[in-house]
Amino acid sequence: MHNLSKDLSLSAVVAGLIAVIISYAGPLIIVFQAAREAHMPDDQVSSWIWAISIGSGLTGLLLSWRLKVPVITAWSTPGAALLVSMLPTVSLPQAIGAYIVAALIIAVLGLSGAFDKLMARLPKAIAAAMLAGILFRFGAGLFTSLSLQPVLVLAMLTTYLLGKRWSPRYAIPAVLLVGCCVAAALGEFNLGAITLAVAEPIFIAPQWDWQAIVNIGLPLALVTLTGQYVPGMAVMRSAGYATPARSIVSWTAITSALLAPFGAHGINLAAITAAICTGREAHEEPNKRYIAGIACGLFYLLMGVFGATLASVFAALPRELIAALAGLALFGAISSGLSGAMADDQQREAALITFLVTASGMSFLGLAAAFWGLIFGLVAYFVLGHTRHTPALAQATPSR
Repeated sequence: MHNLSKDLSLSAVVAGLIAVIISYAGPLIIVFQAAREAHMPDDQVSSWIWAISIGSGLTGLLLSWRLKVPVITAWSTPGAALLVSMLPTVSLPQAIGAYIVAALIIAVLGLSGAFDKLMARLPKAIAAAMLAGILFRFGAGLFTSLSLQPVLVLAMLTTYLLGKRWSPRYAIPAVLLVGCCVAAALGEFNLGAITLAVAEPIFIAPQWDWQAIVNIGLPLALVTLTGQYVPGMAVMRSAGYATPARSIVSWTAITSALLAPFGAHGINLAAITAAICTGREAHEEPNKRYIAGIACGLFYLLMGVFGATLASVFAALPRELIAALAGLALFGAISSGLSGAMADDQQREAALITFLVTASGMSFLGLAAAFWGLIFGLVAYFVLGHTRHTPALAQATPSR
């Protein structure tokens, strides 16, 4: 406790706060969009927010304190993007069962030490293309919303471009602020629907359905591994932290499994927000930046308690604002996915097939596009003869 008070700094606490604000201003939008598509009642949405917030807070706080490095955890953004199209096709108990399977797969990989080996064998371009294909509809949704709310969407797009030009870190929070102001001016912001309430977790017993496991569980595990854990560990390595992946991957995955019955679809390492807390903005001395991870965890816990209030705020926003904000928040992830998919000439055609199949939204034999995108891409990869060299470590940068 003495060392904690000695290492405490305002800059680290502020870095943790900024990381949380960016998470709720951007990636949480995808969760609300998935909930809307599945027509989930407000109390279940509130429980979902509670679960992912509490899970992110506890794992980040405890791992940062125990390891004395800034471990920033969050919910799976590409996983939530996958659920936008998949949640309406299954019952919530079946989805919960798939969440648990995904979490257990990741936990086994973490505990066994097979995480790095698996990522080294998965072709980088295939992983990036599948992630880009899952996220593609969100980028396109920004422009389909333009015809419905041109003033609102154009104001948000303009704010995003100016924000990326002058202050990239605060671009998405600025977009959310401007979007809310314009929506209110247009009479599209239902302020009367906002209520101040504490979240009440709801336990949902899982059901085990093989189609839900294949369509949701397996792709969820894969996109979380490639889209969150790999770049998250890369951020920590680039900041000089050589912490083994085993404890971080296994503990976040176990937490995901425990909180899945309350709605958590996945707790994992963050990347972009992690860069805020692992960089010099948090503290000049690397060995004191773990305070940012602890602060980030505490702020997540606070937000989780008021999950019901957050649910009512986002429910009051117009659908077009949610769609536009989701698309803008995922621009960076889509760009990184496409860049990674097309970077290697020898993997490019297989990656293109993966991207097209995944982005198509097709369904065949009861199995969804993300699964078939991976299968067709890997088949093309091997048929085209790219087996003589070991692919580089798969990396795909998520929205945070």
